[in-house]
Amino acid sequence: MKIVFAGTPDFAAQAMRAIEGAGHNIVLALTQPDRRAGRGMHLQASPVKQFALEKNIPVLQPETLRRNAADPQKKIQAEEAYKQLSEADFDAMVVVAYGLILPQEILDIAERPGRFGSFNIHASLLPRWRGAAPIQRAIESGDAKTGICIMQMDAGLDTGDTVMVEELDIASNETSTTLHDRLARLGAKLIVNTLHQLETVGSLPRSPQSAQGITYAEKIVKDEAEIDWGNDAQKIDARIRAFNPFPGATSSIGNLSLKLWNSRIPRNAPSAEQADLGQVLSFGDESVFVKCGTGVIEILEMQKPGGKRIPAKLCLQGLGEAGEMLRFQAKENSVN
Repeated sequence: MKIVFAGTPDFAAQAMRAIEGAGHNIVLALTQPDRRAGRGMHLQASPVKQFALEKNIPVLQPETLRRNAADPQKKIQAEEAYKQLSEADFDAMVVVAYGLILPQEILDIAERPGRFGSFNIHASLLPRWRGAAPIQRAIESGDAKTGICIMQMDAGLDTGDTVMVEELDIASNETSTTLHDRLARLGAKLIVNTLHQLETVGSLPRSPQSAQGITYAEKIVKDEAEIDWGNDAQKIDARIRAFNPFPGATSSIGNLSLKLWNSRIPRNAPSAEQADLGQVLSFGDESVFVKCGTGVIEILEMQKPGGKRIPAKLCLQGLGEAGEMLRFQAKENSVN
């Protein structure tokens, strides 16, 4: 089949590689403009663009697909993208973590006679966690399951009919890093299965999403990163794991801000009855035990400014005078 592919990060590039590896012909790729990143803040191509260039696939990088954009330059880019999509010879469009809204007129191009439409790989069990950050929000909320939905796209925010669904259990030690990788592999597999069925059968069963249980996965922002030690240990643990790798949970000892990268709820926690919120109660082999509003959390991995991620015990032991306090600062207006 001839495919137009729209996506940006590695999650999307994995699906793109799987589609190409299954023998389909990606005739055009859309991805976000190059962004500055890294210590040198050099322009870097997205993983989707990198793969497209490797396979000599034409690439479009408009800043918007809205032809009524107020900015003249963005409007020109959108017009050119619309023209190239209109003239492209393809059977279906696949959209994965693209980062731009597809206007109805773009979706209409993929719905022209003889075409199958646009399909999106979404990393949740829709209608739960529509929106920008379904992987992180599922972990943060303590969900036991998530999965991949292949969705026939419409103009709404992740509201289209699902055509293929598969669940994954969320492990108790899951981070957004590990769950992202598992879901990316599953998404790549399911989109290849979807295209195979379209090619061989010519249609897919479509299931409208339930009107019940709709939730929205708001974009993660750095302001959420600070840990409130007045919260329940389970909630703090979920947030630390959900915010790995971005933005990284933070808390301070003295004047030093630390990143908390991994944690768990200990089976045998030390006594915390007389302890203050955020107090380090004791050390494990490589970890530290910290008093929460309710319960105790075991911090496994931490990072000080300019340093590397290391075992939490080793990190605190290397803090010098700041480490002697052995207490994380309570957040203002703590819940406890």
